[in-house]
Amino acid sequence: MRAALEAAGGQNYPPGALYVVATPIGNLADITLRALHVLGLADTIACEDTRHTQALLRAYGIDKSSAQLLAVHQHNEAEAAQTVIDRLRQGQRIVYASDAGTPAISDPGARLVAAVRLVDLPVVPLPGASSVTTILSVAGVADEGGQHGAFVFAGFLSSKSTERATAIEALRVEPRAVVLLEAPHRIEALATALATLEARPLTIGRELTKQFEEIATFSAASFPGWLAANPNRLRGEFALVLHPAQNVVDTGPDTRVLKLLLAQLPLKTAVKLTADITGESRNALYQLALAMKEA
Repeated sequence: MRAALEAAGGQNYPPGALYVVATPIGNLADITLRALHVLGLADTIACEDTRHTQALLRAYGIDKSSAQLLAVHQHNEAEAAQTVIDRLRQGQRIVYASDAGTPAISDPGARLVAAVRLVDLPVVPLPGASSVTTILSVAGVADEGGQHGAFVFAGFLSSKSTERATAIEALRVEPRAVVLLEAPHRIEALATALATLEARPLTIGRELTKQFEEIATFSAASFPGWLAANPNRLRGEFALVLHPAQNVVDTGPDTRVLKLLLAQLPLKTAVKLTADITGESRNALYQLALAMKEA
């Protein structure tokens, strides 16, 4: 804490402000000195999980009572925001920290920030760890697709197979890199769905910054096999980069032809004929046809 005080103690931390603080995504050493100083300075720490945050604070030698911790998560964020606003108006310095990484990016926090800004109270960002920028930094996609490092953050795709397949079809012709996140219990389903993109390069980050971190790049078609090769790969959180589509000319599967054939023929026959007519991927057309049928 002495290093944090020396590095950040001389800066201005106005009262009555909400400080949005990034916390490590796995490796405790990835906290910033400024974050440590502000966590110690805070009157209240609003957090996704009070038990998780209390353990994190103790790991850094920061002592906060349970009364100084306020639960603000996806189920109560709108209501808890009013409590935060009331305390800010009393002049408190309040930190918001999600369980890991930067708040409000596939984590709670965005509604809280919006509510605080709506009443014209200050919000101060303290940057730090993020699985999004971490996986992008090792994916090597800066010059692919002619987009000079542009990327799209898609986060967690739908858990519903047809919605997920439709979303992946839309990504088939995306000229920018796409960052995805996934939980271990859903990773096999995502791998199967992404495999329809066949030769499209994919960079996988599993358990980023942790002891068993694993980073690999291979074709989307190889993803299910990569998972199956080692049962341990089904453990841990995933961040993924779908590399940009190359030489994109068309705008995706020919839905007009597929719709016409589906109206007259069985699904498999319609898919086969559409693939023969358009030259598009039969696997991709099959997933799209399933989505159309269920819709």
